[in-house]
Amino acid sequence: MTTEAVPDSSLGASIAARFERLPLSRWHVTVRLVVGAVTFFEAFDQLLIAYALPDLRGEWGLTTSASTLLLTVGSVGMLVGALLSGRVADRVGRVRVITLCVAVSSVANLALALAPSPEVFMALRFVQGLAIGGEVPVAATFIAEITRSHRRGRFVLLYELVFPAGLTVGALAAAWLVPVLGWRWMYALAAVPGVLAVVVHRVVPESPRWLADRGRYEEAAAVMTRIETAVERATRAPLPPVPAAPPAGTPAASSASGLRGLFTGRYRRRTLVVGALWFTGYFVNYGITSWLPTIYQNRYGLSLADALLYSTVTSCAGLAGCLVAALTVDRAGRRRVITGCLGGSAAVLFVLTLLGAGTALQVLVWTSLAAVFFFGSNICLYLYTPELFPTRMRALGSSVGGALNRAGVILGPIVVGAVYAGGSIETVFLTLAAVSLAGAVVAGLGAEETAGRRLEEVSP
Repeated sequence: MTTEAVPDSSLGASIAARFERLPLSRWHVTVRLVVGAVTFFEAFDQLLIAYALPDLRGEWGLTTSASTLLLTVGSVGMLVGALLSGRVADRVGRVRVITLCVAVSSVANLALALAPSPEVFMALRFVQGLAIGGEVPVAATFIAEITRSHRRGRFVLLYELVFPAGLTVGALAAAWLVPVLGWRWMYALAAVPGVLAVVVHRVVPESPRWLADRGRYEEAAAVMTRIETAVERATRAPLPPVPAAPPAGTPAASSASGLRGLFTGRYRRRTLVVGALWFTGYFVNYGITSWLPTIYQNRYGLSLADALLYSTVTSCAGLAGCLVAALTVDRAGRRRVITGCLGGSAAVLFVLTLLGAGTALQVLVWTSLAAVFFFGSNICLYLYTPELFPTRMRALGSSVGGALNRAGVILGPIVVGAVYAGGSIETVFLTLAAVSLAGAVVAGLGAEETAGRRLEEVSP
């Protein structure tokens, strides 16, 4: 294989062009699997608290307000972790941040399994949240940067499926482990994947786009050449010619960076729109999923095992919605999928409100159908957000979106808990329907289409 020499000043543009010619290969799949495994177990960790909560309430005598705090303290950690990780990843690299986050998460899980009191448990949940909130948006940024524009949505979202898959497996594992062995064993199991930190460090290369953007031209060229060699070896065929480099942005568009850059020029509207979508989507998601086991047990009198099983069905339905979104997002476009999914979620939840949520089975059917929609919308945001920002602040833009995600994750359970404490289950679902509808309106009016376009073309 031969690679044309490129002057250092133009290497950044050439990296994108060289990625555009790479066919999907075993190298892509291997990197996607390794980073996907990390994201899978971070998702596994994230929702464990919802399934441990009924057991924790009994063991420690927690009130509803204390239970809400226990649910949300991890989300506060995720919010802080998301804000910090983007800035750090734009400065020191994507892979370093991913490796650190998975290691910290593993240690925190082991400590959670040994927590002697609610206070210690809450402190550890905050640390665990820092790692989860930091890893997820940076991993999404990295996967976007190693992917060409053709069918990028399908490739990235099939990777992102590992997150709802992790939520689903976490629910299935919890449904078995908590009633039989207790919540501590569940957290001990979640500590095992810490070995992935070593695997990521050894197997996954740093993003050549990021290296070039930081002026580390020799490293970027060397990593890109290794990737091309690996792809050529995997496909057993010469690589296609390098296409024309992506068009450069205007000087004004290219000068802004950091937090200031997110609110400058074209990026201001993008930041506000995508932030609103992250907030509304996850407000609805966690407003429902965090409280479902408790609602089933306390309001409808289900046993702990049945409450966890019903909640697991909803998570599985959400996973199906993610798969549908992954298979349609390139053809239908990001804007249509996100708008349609949030609108569908609003309609379904409004129907459940009108029906009165009178039985556990009714809640199961309609919340599962709603999950198909809001899971589908939310997974698209992991694809859509990195596309909206240039390399110099892509991780930061994704982490700001992740932070507003966590704001929704925090406020959703709090609002649902407050409304539920008032005894009005119908108002719970009406509130969630209204928030979902607001997100659909924002997407329909403000989202830009990015399907089929190079990252450098969308975000110069």
